[in-house]
Amino acid sequence: MADSLSLRFFSDNTATVCPEILRALAEANTGLAVAYGDDPWTRRLDGAFGEFFGTEVRAFPVATGTAANALALATLTPPYGAVFAHHEAHIACDECAAPGFFTGGAQLVLLDGEQAKLSPATLSRALAEHPVSVHTVQPAAVSVSQATELGGAYRPAELTALCQVAHAHGLKVHMDGARFANALAFLGCHPGDVTWRAGIDVLSFGATKNGALAAEAVVFFDRGLVRDFELRRKRAGHLLSKSRYISVQLLAYLETGLWRRNAEHANRLARRLGEAAGTRLLHPVEANEVFVRLGEPGKEVLRSAGFEFYDWGAPAAGLARLVVSWDQSGQEVEALCASLGELPGP
Repeated sequence: MADSLSLRFFSDNTATVCPEILRALAEANTGLAVAYGDDPWTRRLDGAFGEFFGTEVRAFPVATGTAANALALATLTPPYGAVFAHHEAHIACDECAAPGFFTGGAQLVLLDGEQAKLSPATLSRALAEHPVSVHTVQPAAVSVSQATELGGAYRPAELTALCQVAHAHGLKVHMDGARFANALAFLGCHPGDVTWRAGIDVLSFGATKNGALAAEAVVFFDRGLVRDFELRRKRAGHLLSKSRYISVQLLAYLETGLWRRNAEHANRLARRLGEAAGTRLLHPVEANEVFVRLGEPGKEVLRSAGFEFYDWGAPAAGLARLVVSWDQSGQEVEALCASLGELPGP
């Protein structure tokens, strides 16, 4: 089985670049183009993202999600500030303290919540329990992930209520959208409903996990924040001279509906895995991640059969994360479904 199938369910970062993106790159790779974002492709980004979200925006291409998140938060948060986030958030667990580095010292205040979501009540309680004085970090921002680190999708009403609490306390709201397309495909709503209409001020828009080569964007719905971001991006070394090669990917991704096609495919196969997992499933499958309780024997059986995946949490806990990529085949997923079905009961 391993000879003919790709049994890798580590991460959507392991996936290939989709052909449409490669064609767009080849088409842009002709002739000279003005550097540092003044090329025709980058100059079109504001309009393309504005059309996608249904409002005027400013959009800036960057090469990595960590850069997008950390630079966006640095724009919202002073060195003496605090960013409220879920304790499972990527900015807390997987970015090597980049938010603190880029902000010059801001602290993450980590909160609990089901499906790795923040709730208005949890945020309100955290703000009430930490009275502000000259001796404390100053609340500055809230960061949410869409989809979350446990594969959940915030509904528009959830985000609206959370943003209302944040804004009432003078906080800006950032969204980590590394898997934004997957969440949007699940929700079936307009992109604006879970961003600017809900109160999101700035979005880290991801495309790399969903078929792009290395293409992310920082999208500002609050355009008054842009000037500071531009300078921070340059100072941090993320103003790319040949930005056309990121921008053309984002244009192809948005304007052809590629984002939706790839995300719907990955989501559909992830739901199939969730069904096959049965009582082993830990969280509802609302994007392209599936969290399961396998136990150590179950993990060993699957790995012996050639399946690759990450442990979730401490290895001894017996939990695993399975991620379906945009280019995963139904045959590969069915092979894993069959193996899951043959495991002894949890």
